[in-house]
Amino acid sequence: MKKQIFIALGLLLLFSCEDVVSVELPTDEPRLVIDGLLRVDKSQEFIDVEIKVTETSDFFQENPVTQVENASIVYGRPTGGGLFDSISSSSLVEREPSSGVYIPDPNASSEQRIRTAAAEPGIAFILQLEHKERRYLARTEYSASVPFDNVRQGTETLFDEDDTEVVVTFTDNPDQNDFYVFDFDFGEFQALDDQFFQGQQFQFSYFYSKNLQVGQSITISILGANLDFFNYMDLLVEQTEDNGGVFETPITTVRGNVFDVTDLDNINIFDNVGQPDVFALGYFAVVQEFSQTITIE
Repeated sequence: MKKQIFIALGLLLLFSCEDVVSVELPTDEPRLVIDGLLRVDKSQEFIDVEIKVTETSDFFQENPVTQVENASIVYGRPTGGGLFDSISSSSLVEREPSSGVYIPDPNASSEQRIRTAAAEPGIAFILQLEHKERRYLARTEYSASVPFDNVRQGTETLFDEDDTEVVVTFTDNPDQNDFYVFDFDFGEFQALDDQFFQGQQFQFSYFYSKNLQVGQSITISILGANLDFFNYMDLLVEQTEDNGGVFETPITTVRGNVFDVTDLDNINIFDNVGQPDVFALGYFAVVQEFSQTITIE
């Protein structure tokens, strides 16, 4: 009887020690996030232009869609000093109300779509946005790529017997230093430069840790990149592959090429060094894409 009383008291003390722990998550003012990766397929007449805009949110929540007051893309061949040899523009409008996706205005009096013929090495593209009385600019140059020589399913595994290997082969351009971004579907990317295989055929394996099903189709793309886009994607992949979890402080905020230029007048204020906390997130790039789809066996 005494033994049963002691056990009951012990259990009572054990459960009475439980307490609800409130974790205070960091909060910040929402920032504009730009998803502006424009993929150029030279076999098509027009570039598939879609600029997605969201705002940052708290932990455990998806970024909410937002809207911009004005959006446009200007493009042409720069001659230096901020001047262009010739310049064209594309006015963007929201595809559907509250979608947060902006496309060339289909109801404009003139053609607003951008022809793929305009995307050539040396052509600069500038994205202009206005959001909540702030102005944003992002500048990039078109980046060409090379096609795949071959994409096939392999038989090797990396860490787990359920891994699926895909073997990618391509030949690098010998005339320049190149950077590439590979899109392996499912939001999985890999950045690569040609430092050790310039001008040569190169083959590497990518392993999917998710359990892919027999008969499932996956699309793999090779994208051109300049050094800035390569560095951005390389850092982004490193951060998203981190296994520390959402409570671990990131090494750094992954900053893209979208700048808040609201307070810049190029006379008294020509950079934002004095306001380091004013910036948007995301990236704007115009890149050539080659894709290949394979079926898992």
